Amino acid sequence: MRGKLQKFGLIAMGALLGVMLSLNYSAVADKPQATPLPVEELRAFAEIFGKIKSDYVEPVEDKKLITEAINGMLSGLDPHSAYLDLDAFKDLQVGTQGEFGGLGIEVGMEDGFVKVVAPIEDTPAYHAGLKSGDLIIKLDDTPVKGMTLNDAVKRMRGKPNTQITLTVMRKGENKPLTFTLTRAIIKIQSVKSKLLESGFGYVRVTQFQEHTGENLAKALDSLYKQNKESLKGLILDLRNDPGGLLNGAVGVSAAFLPENALVVYTEGRTEDAKMKLTASKENYLRGAKDSDYLKNLPEGVKNVPMVVLINGGSASASEIVAGALQDHKRAIIMGTQSFGKGSVQTVLPLGNGTAIKLTTARYFTPNGRSIQAKGITPDIMVEEATVNGVEKDAAFNLREADLERHLSNGQDSKTDHAPLKLQAPKKETPKDKGDSKDESKGGEREIVSKNDYQLNQAVNLLKGLQILKNR
Repeated sequence: MRGKLQKFGLIAMGALLGVMLSLNYSAVADKPQATPLPVEELRAFAEIFGKIKSDYVEPVEDKKLITEAINGMLSGLDPHSAYLDLDAFKDLQVGTQGEFGGLGIEVGMEDGFVKVVAPIEDTPAYHAGLKSGDLIIKLDDTPVKGMTLNDAVKRMRGKPNTQITLTVMRKGENKPLTFTLTRAIIKIQSVKSKLLESGFGYVRVTQFQEHTGENLAKALDSLYKQNKESLKGLILDLRNDPGGLLNGAVGVSAAFLPENALVVYTEGRTEDAKMKLTASKENYLRGAKDSDYLKNLPEGVKNVPMVVLINGGSASASEIVAGALQDHKRAIIMGTQSFGKGSVQTVLPLGNGTAIKLTTARYFTPNGRSIQAKGITPDIMVEEATVNGVEKDAAFNLREADLERHLSNGQDSKTDHAPLKLQAPKKETPKDKGDSKDESKGGEREIVSKNDYQLNQAVNLLKGLQILKNR
């Protein structure tokens, strides 16, 4: 019986390898120097498949084995390539619209555990107090070790109003922390704005979605109407923004840059992976019929003095915006080093309704700087205010370069400028009342705290620039 099972496994695997070989040769028909598939490794793969079919403690379906092999093949490349089954592919499509079910966490895998890249603002994870760098070791009573990222994400998703308990290891804590979160339909308001004081506006982008550029244009229009005259300064807050859609990043950049200015370019192995995206409507509008939401921006937006705030939670699309505005000398970048997620993931749908998310290129700023595993270096380095000598922003020390199997920068010999550093003050107590209102009592949560040290330094800089301008 065992011999028959093993024989069956080898026959099935032989058929699969035959398909793989034919696909390989058809895919590289136009590439005369393509490397043939390694026969010895494929033979070992077929043998392992047969051993599992015949000797594993429980019967395993061929479909499951092949799916797990695909998962391992992609997850072994880098932290961002992944296989998307039917549910994961659907969730990805829905998520870019700005509404999806779950907890609201950007996650990755590290040493077999789920690592929090950043909690998304105004979500259950954000309000519960999860932080970038947290290592999720248990989901309810189930250990995470041994799960794939897709399996862990599936467990964290669920029906709204149901609960899940996360057990978390956090740097600096002596024992695991537990958080009980209530799942919700995540509706992300990607753009928030406020007139800080007369003449000085504040815009925060929490995530880059399909309508982020359009919402930014509305926010800028509202700020100018509230001020009743041209703004003296504008702060664009990209802190803890985990990124999102590329066209959203191009749209936000185009709002402040001259028409046709280079925003970002990509370099990869295929022609499709080589792009140059400029501040032109065909690069930020989804379709030809879409109206140009940047056409009627308030006068002065292109020239208003700007400060862009970033930190270790600023990743991907937010780094593209910061890099573009920095290279064109359109804004002063302030804060701490960004995350360094400068690789391009292309979602490639498959014929069975699933898809793969594959890293296909690297992002480069207009001046040719690779963002990958390095990030954007601020012009002015401003740490968050410290409490008893501990940085409040220390939770965001996790960077792309810290992730296992991260893609290299590609130009490690190229060095960034040395930023001007401002020493953050030390606070004697951890109390930070801010000006946030108690939501549990029906109050409205403020967009930004008055005790935000980095924000206050940005305002001071803009005021100083205004004084110099007047002189």
